[in-house]
Amino acid sequence: MMRSPLVRVLRLTLPFWRGMLLAVLLGALTIASSVSLMATSAWLISKAALRPSIAELSVAVVGVRFFGIARGVFRYAERLVSHETTFRLLAHLRVEFYKALEPLAPARLASLRSGDLLSRAIDDIESLQNLYLRAVAPPLVALVIAIGLTLFLGLFDPLIALVVLAFMLAAGILVPLIAWSSSQRSGTRSVDVRAELNATLLDDIQGMADLLVYGRAETYLSRIDALSRQLANEEEQAAHGDALQLALSTFLTSAAALAVLAVAIPRIDGVYLATVALATIAAFEAFGPLAQAAVNLGANAQAARRLFEIADMSPVVADPALPAPPSISPALDIRDLTFRYAGDAPPVLDRVSLSLQPGERIAILGESGAGKSTLVNLLLRFWDYDGGHILLGGRELRDYTQTDVRDTFGVMTQRTHLFNTTIRDNIRIARSDASQEYIEAAARQAQIHDFITSLPDGYDSLVGEDGSQVSGGERQRIALARALLKDAPILILDEATANLDPVTERAVLETILRVTEGRGLLMFTHRHVLLDRMDRVYVIHGGRLLPHE
Repeated sequence: MMRSPLVRVLRLTLPFWRGMLLAVLLGALTIASSVSLMATSAWLISKAALRPSIAELSVAVVGVRFFGIARGVFRYAERLVSHETTFRLLAHLRVEFYKALEPLAPARLASLRSGDLLSRAIDDIESLQNLYLRAVAPPLVALVIAIGLTLFLGLFDPLIALVVLAFMLAAGILVPLIAWSSSQRSGTRSVDVRAELNATLLDDIQGMADLLVYGRAETYLSRIDALSRQLANEEEQAAHGDALQLALSTFLTSAAALAVLAVAIPRIDGVYLATVALATIAAFEAFGPLAQAAVNLGANAQAARRLFEIADMSPVVADPALPAPPSISPALDIRDLTFRYAGDAPPVLDRVSLSLQPGERIAILGESGAGKSTLVNLLLRFWDYDGGHILLGGRELRDYTQTDVRDTFGVMTQRTHLFNTTIRDNIRIARSDASQEYIEAAARQAQIHDFITSLPDGYDSLVGEDGSQVSGGERQRIALARALLKDAPILILDEATANLDPVTERAVLETILRVTEGRGLLMFTHRHVLLDRMDRVYVIHGGRLLPHE
């Protein structure tokens, strides 16, 4: 049976048990200091009213000072430790989620919206901080305080201790159950609605230009407005739950103090009445977070469920149990390759055969949807082929690890992604250990170095979100510099110049042909530019690969 998502998340917190335990200890010491401060202050004031010797009050005076200072110190230390542990836990969860996510791309993630994935990676993981801060540590702190206060009040009278224990059980069990029941649906729904709103916003922002051109902006604004109102309604219901639990907690705290006084007045010395009453009120600080944890429990469970929906997916492509060593020869041989995206769908590639020897240059022509990008994805092991063979260095492509296969190919696509960081970092993605000298050498080969150095910040210039601060030609030259820095034995161009004007396109291709002399080049295109410089030209049509006439 599959474990609860919350249980699975809690198992991920085990590496941080020392920090969590220390935070619980500090939290208990904070509230214990508060209880001690109130109890000592109450006794001191009550005793001072009887005009005793100052010597009888000296210890209590020192105690009030000590507990007053200790409460602040322990609270600061508890916040420091608990938040440090929580942030480390969130970082750990993000890394684990990315580790599960990366092998799924792109085959398993093709049907998911990018905004939804972003919401899961950021908002859902962020919401899980409440699971530790409000659902793991507070019950443990409350348990420690309940035991300590029961023992303390038992020193005065066992009946007083039992009365307070009954109220603490109500505050620690009954109120959280009521709060959880009243907010269960709204907490779960708010996670789903917020995720849908974030995904819609991201889609709209990324496609804003198209929406404006086709006059669909109002439609999507209405959709965003509807989702915003729905989220506000869910959060309003959650706020009602918060108000209910706060009212119940306040009522139980006051009722516990009155009950203690009612039981204690005929049973203990009057000088201690304020002590037991104020100690009880101070101790209930430990039970307030429990109801809030119950309110958030439904949202936490839904967030964890959404994360594990992705993490539990199995990748389409897996590495072999005993992988072959990296290929020495970059010779590529494709034989009778067949592939379809679904079992009952017509084949996208039908018995395709192709041979690429080191240093050869091959162009494959085809219209959009002809299967060019599919062949690239199969070569990069993003999908697994149904039939036929892809041999690299004489060995089946499936025999190598995915990393070794991708190290063999350098790829430029029609829309190479540029990250919102510096030009240097965007080029260095190909080789994380590359020095500035190698980066500049690759940029010179791609004929983009002079442009970069003309910028005020040079290689530290930001390219903007998805390269919005550079032109199409500059984007492709940066992408070319990235591919050249990788220095792969086979370069694949997948419609790499489709969005460029004819002059820029020819210049980029001339650069590629010059700097890749001696390497294998596989160019997928629907444009007839520099085909005379290719060793062989093919046409892909109807899933078949045919010689170009």
